[in-house]
Amino acid sequence: MNPMNEAISKIGVVPVIKLSNPERDAAPLAKALCAGGVPVAEVTFRAAGADRAIRLMREACPEMIVGAGTVTAREHIDATIAAGGQFIVTPGFDPELVAYAQEKNIPIYPGCTTPTDYHAALKFGLELLKFFPAEQSGGLAKIKAMSAPFPQFKVMPTGGISLKNLGEYLKAPVIAACGGSYMVTADLIENQRWDEITELCRKSREIVEEARK
Repeated sequence: MNPMNEAISKIGVVPVIKLSNPERDAAPLAKALCAGGVPVAEVTFRAAGADRAIRLMREACPEMIVGAGTVTAREHIDATIAAGGQFIVTPGFDPELVAYAQEKNIPIYPGCTTPTDYHAALKFGLELLKFFPAEQSGGLAKIKAMSAPFPQFKVMPTGGISLKNLGEYLKAPVIAACGGSYMVTADLIENQRWDEITELCRKSREIVEEARK
């Protein structure tokens, strides 16, 4: 895998974040994640100002890997790069966006849940795919089944991941990392419960380490 994919895989869990108030919350959230041993974030464009949040998080914690999620337009990719974002995640497989991200030399992890998606990803030489929504699309059983004809891919399932099933996913060799929002819920962020976020990250990292023994 390329260095970015390896770095994300090593951490094992990727917080998927929606920030409504980047100026207030981006920096302390970044510090809370890093304190919990999870120095990575997928900041989604489901809220306005995702690019500002990316910039503020990277300024607060330069060692952190910060990328953009729910990317559905070229403009999102441009804004992410301008903000210092390091990767792109799309909900589905959009060949135009994959080609554009590769042209801009930024890693992209498109949402793929079908053999058709995987075939398309193969043509673009991708290594790591987002599997979204994971639980609703067949979960680990489907991911394992898909890996039989497509062993070249590692997968990052997102959607329905929690502390309860994180370990089960990560024990499968096909899983590079799991995306989740359970440690960065709207309630936790809105009420600035940074210590709780840090503790959830610590628990997540313990599960990652145990699953990979």
